[in-house]
Amino acid sequence: MNAARSAKGRWIEDWNAEDEQYWEQGGKQIARRNLFLSVASEHIGFSIWSMWSVLVLFMTPAIGLGFAPDEKFLLVVTPTLVGALLRPSYSYAVTRFGGRNWTVFASAILLVPALLTVYFIQRPGTPLWVFLVISALGGVGGGNFASSMTNITSFFPRRHQGWALGLNAGGGNLGVAAVQLLGLLVIATAGDTHPAYIAAFYLPLIAFVCLLCAAKMDNIAAVRTDPGAQREALGQRDTWLISLLYIGTFGSFIGYGFAFGLVLQTQFGSTPLQAASYTFLGPLLGSFARPTGGWLADRFGGARISLLTFAGMAAGTGVLLIASAQHSLPVFIGGFTVLFVLSGIGNGSTYKLIPAAFNRQAEASIVAGHDATKAFAAARRLSGAAIGISGAIGALGGVAINLAFRGAYGGGSGSGTPAFLSFIGYYAVCAAVTWTVYLRRERSASATARASRATTVAADARPTESIHA
Repeated sequence: MNAARSAKGRWIEDWNAEDEQYWEQGGKQIARRNLFLSVASEHIGFSIWSMWSVLVLFMTPAIGLGFAPDEKFLLVVTPTLVGALLRPSYSYAVTRFGGRNWTVFASAILLVPALLTVYFIQRPGTPLWVFLVISALGGVGGGNFASSMTNITSFFPRRHQGWALGLNAGGGNLGVAAVQLLGLLVIATAGDTHPAYIAAFYLPLIAFVCLLCAAKMDNIAAVRTDPGAQREALGQRDTWLISLLYIGTFGSFIGYGFAFGLVLQTQFGSTPLQAASYTFLGPLLGSFARPTGGWLADRFGGARISLLTFAGMAAGTGVLLIASAQHSLPVFIGGFTVLFVLSGIGNGSTYKLIPAAFNRQAEASIVAGHDATKAFAAARRLSGAAIGISGAIGALGGVAINLAFRGAYGGGSGSGTPAFLSFIGYYAVCAAVTWTVYLRRERSASATARASRATTVAADARPTESIHA
């Protein structure tokens, strides 16, 4: 395969993944190599982004960092917020600087929060504001998701994008579980007074991934931003409604992933070892559940699976209320684990609503007499922009969840009941939107398709003479 590169770096000027011959004669190998390295970079980014969900478990008077629960929740909220706000600019940066170049930079900058954490995390008496600055810098890891997804979308043909993006997103999400498993390993082997080991572990990994990405990844010239796509997508009602739903799914996943260990410590008095023993399981199962949600949505419809997901999440949150009232740690952990799995399924099914919504717009445009090729090209363009927007807005749900926990536990009540009640209310709103807007659309579209098939069958079954009568 002749993949021309400019003299200034690893730029492929003639990328055309939609050409099957081009794809089979070398394009597939290049795309998969870039996907593997993108997953590695995004995975570490998620780990650095969520690292403070583990570090706060170590912050006790034993190491001279006895912060109050509401202060610890603030340390968890800060990187969540920064990561969410950075996503749009990270997505744009790929189209400006190239996927390889930006991945190298986005990976290398992770060294800054990791090094600062190693230096400050075990210095007794360090003020809260210093850790807030460091945790904010750790938020850059949350932006990696947007740039990685934008980059990988361009490498794969449309017929393989679902698989590639699912693998890319799932591999990144696993970074949350990985850093929590690392925290458990550190506590189990070195004790709960050595949080610096967690950040130090990632220093050589970050350096290695940076070098590997610089040596093996590619930029493709075909990645060009359409300056009007995001503006146009922002003017679409579906963009905002699906973003609202994604707050409920991905926001829950990332928010619970960041807060779970701290909730166990605050509400049940768990030790760092006890909390770390449970925190990794939910994010791990939720990450693996995401592709399942996409598969179920393909088979049964994104709206139907999303509606069932929100109903299940409301019920699961009700279980947390019961467990809190009875002070039952096993039931509480079981309920939280179910919420992680359901949020992962919902991530996959909710994302499936985006192309479906814009494809329906394209079909309506074709019925109105517009060109089919242009209509579906516009649908793909808007879908890509809407995915980026909803990913950024959805991450803000993690901020809301941690702020809700901070408010609930900050008063010294030791109960998350106010937060759980607000979550149930939000899931109810999401279920109502899914039912009234998207499930009814799917049923209407299915009914229309069945009627069309029935008309065709009836016409085929008519006697020839009656057709010509």
